[in-house]
Amino acid sequence: MKLIIPNIMKQILLSFIALSMSLSVAAQSAATDSVAVEELGEVVVQAPKVVRKADMDVYHPSRRAIEISKNGMQLLRNLMIPSLSVNDVLGFVTAAGQAVQVRINGRQASIDDVKSLLPETVKRIEWIDNPGLRYGDATHVLNFIVRNPDMGGSLMANTNQALAKAWGEYMADAKLNNGRSQWELYGNFKLTDNFNTGREYKETFTYPDGSSLTRRESSLGGTLSNNFGNAKLSYSYIKPDTTVFYASFYTKRDFSESTRFDGLLSLSNGADDILLNDHQGKHGTRPGLSLYLEQHFAGKQTLVVDMSGNFYMGRSFSHYIESLPGQSDPLTDVVTNIRDRNKAFSVEANYIKRWASSRLTAGASYTGNRNRSTYENLDGRVYHQRQDRSYFFAEYFQRIGKVTLTGGIGAQYTDFLSRESDRGNHSWNLRPRFTLSYRPTGSSQFKLNFNSWQTAPSLSETNVAPQQTDGFQWRIGNSELETSNSYRLSLNYNFSLPRINGSFIVMGFTSPNAITPYLFWDEDRLVTSYENSRGLQNLTFRFSPQIEVIPDWLVVSGTVQYRAERMRGTGYKLYNHNWSGEGAIQLAHSGFEFMFMYRRAQRDLWGEKISWGEDLTFVSLAYNWKKWQFGVGMVMPFGKYDQGSMSLNKYNTNEMHLRPDIKRMPFVAISYNLQWGRQKRGASKLIDSNAEAEKSTAGGR
Repeated sequence: MKLIIPNIMKQILLSFIALSMSLSVAAQSAATDSVAVEELGEVVVQAPKVVRKADMDVYHPSRRAIEISKNGMQLLRNLMIPSLSVNDVLGFVTAAGQAVQVRINGRQASIDDVKSLLPETVKRIEWIDNPGLRYGDATHVLNFIVRNPDMGGSLMANTNQALAKAWGEYMADAKLNNGRSQWELYGNFKLTDNFNTGREYKETFTYPDGSSLTRRESSLGGTLSNNFGNAKLSYSYIKPDTTVFYASFYTKRDFSESTRFDGLLSLSNGADDILLNDHQGKHGTRPGLSLYLEQHFAGKQTLVVDMSGNFYMGRSFSHYIESLPGQSDPLTDVVTNIRDRNKAFSVEANYIKRWASSRLTAGASYTGNRNRSTYENLDGRVYHQRQDRSYFFAEYFQRIGKVTLTGGIGAQYTDFLSRESDRGNHSWNLRPRFTLSYRPTGSSQFKLNFNSWQTAPSLSETNVAPQQTDGFQWRIGNSELETSNSYRLSLNYNFSLPRINGSFIVMGFTSPNAITPYLFWDEDRLVTSYENSRGLQNLTFRFSPQIEVIPDWLVVSGTVQYRAERMRGTGYKLYNHNWSGEGAIQLAHSGFEFMFMYRRAQRDLWGEKISWGEDLTFVSLAYNWKKWQFGVGMVMPFGKYDQGSMSLNKYNTNEMHLRPDIKRMPFVAISYNLQWGRQKRGASKLIDSNAEAEKSTAGGR
C-alpha cells in the first residue's frame, strides 16, 4: 500500500541572519509563502548548493540552473544531485536503479506534474533518502517546494522528436490566476509506434525424470508500441496560512501498449526448427477525481483531509503461436483476452502539531480496490477480487543540539478476497521506524535509520484464473498469499566541501516472507505460481559524489554501487553479487548546455530471477534563447542497449535480452516558456490518498 503523509517542517530560526545576505533573502522568500510550510527550528550551515538537515538534503537552485531550464524536469536535471539519475527527454527519475517518489509541496505528484512546474517558482528541492512513516513504502522521496507568486498566467510547451522514427513526446500546460484561485489545463502525448525491436532468448527445460530440452530463439524481427496520453483540469483556492482547497479531474489513456516478437526456435533434440510469434499488449482508460482540504488552526496545528478515486476500463491480451515453416496449421496457438472493470478509492486524514524544535504527526488512511476481470478466452468467465487496506501511524521528531531523533510506529490491516473461490487472507502488521542524526561539524553528518513496510499481494499474484503462456507453460495465482514484510537498516555519511559534496551509504535489507514466483510440474504442464518465500537479504555499499570542476561551468555527478544478496524459496538458495552505477557530465556557458550520461543498471535478484533495467548512454546539446530552448541529442551514441532477465530455476533456466532499435538514435527538442503577470502556485497538498485501480496482465514469456 502506498501511503501519502505530509512533509511538514517548522520555520528556520533567524538568529544567524547576519551570516550572509543570501540567507536573509531566502528567509524573506519563505515568509511570503501563502501556505505555511514551516521548517523545524535549527541552525544550518549552507554549502554552495546543499544544506544537510537531519531528515533530508535541501538543494537551492542557482540562478544559472534556473536560466537554462524551461520546466521542472530540466531544472532537476541541471541540479546534478548525487545518486539521482534524471533524463527529461526519456522521462525518468531514478536513484541507484530504484523508483523515486516525487512530491510537490508535500503532495505526491507525477513526472508530468514536475514537467509543468515553472523553474522560477521552485524555491528549493528536498531530497530524502531515508523516508519515514509518512511516506509509506517509498525508498526515496523528492519534494519540490514551490513559491506562491501573485496574479498572472503562464503557457508552457515542450516537444522531443526522434529523426526518422515514430518516437516522441509532446506536452502543453496553461495556468490562469484570479485572486486566490488558479485554473490549470495540462495535456501530453507520448509516441512510440511500431518501433523495430528484437529479442535474444535461450531457455532450458528440465523434466521431473531428469531429461532436458534447450530452445534457442533467433530474432526475425519485432515491433514495440507504447502510445499514451494524459489530460488534467485542476482548480485550487488558497487563503494564506488558513485554508487550501484543491480539486482535479484527470484521465489517462493507453492507446496502444504492445510488443510483438517473431523468431525461429532451434531445439536441442534435433527436431525441426519452429517459427514463433509472441504478441502481448493492453489498452485502456483511467479517469479519476481528487479532492483535498487543508485547514490551519491556532497553536501551530494543521488538519489535512484528502480523498481520491479512479476507474480503470481496459483490455489486455496475449497471443502466442508456434508453427512449422511452410505449414498453415499451428503446433501451438494460445490466446488470452482479459477485460477489466476495476476501481479504487481512498481517504486519508492527518493531524500535525509543531513546537519550537519538535513535531508530532499522526494519521489514518483507508484504501479499497474492487476488481472485475472477464476472461473472454475462458467462455467469458468472470473473476472478482476485493482488497481493503487501513493504516494508522504516529511519528515524533525531536532536535537536541547536534543530535536529532525521530521515532514512530504504524499499524496496517490488509484484507483481500477472491469471490469465486471464496479464498483470501487478512492480517495486522506493525511498522516501527527510528532515525538518529548527528552533525559533528557544519560540513558532515551521520544518519542511522531503521524502517519497515508491508506489501500486499497484487491482482495478478492472487488471481486463480489459469493462463497459458506457450505450448506447455501456465500461470496460476495464489489467493492464500500473505502480506509480506520488509525491513531496512542504513548508515549514511554526508559531506559538503567548497567544490565537492556527496554521500556514502551502507544499507542492509531483508524481506523474510517476500512474495515471489515459484515453478512446479503438474503432469505435462510447467506452472508458475506465487509463494511467501523464505526471504531476501542484501547488503549494499554506495558512494555518490558531485564535483564542481569549474564552478558554474562544469559539473560531474554520479554513483558507484556494490550489492551482495541472497534469496531463498521452495527448493532453492541463490546468491547475487554485482556492480552498478551511473554518471553525468554537464557543461554550461553562454546559453549553451552540454550533457552526457552513462548508466549500468542494477542487477536485482528476486525469487529465482535476476533482472535489470536499461543499460544506456545519452548525449545532448541545447541552446537557450529568450523564452525558447532548442536542443539536439542522441540516444545510445556508444555501447549496446540492454534490458533483460535471467531465470535460475531448476526446471526453467533462461536468459532474455531486449534489443530495441535505438542505437545512435538522433532527436531534436524544443521548449517554450511564456509568463505574464506573476504566477500563482498550484495548491500544496500535504498528503495524497493516491488510490490506483489495478490492471490485469495477460500471460507471456
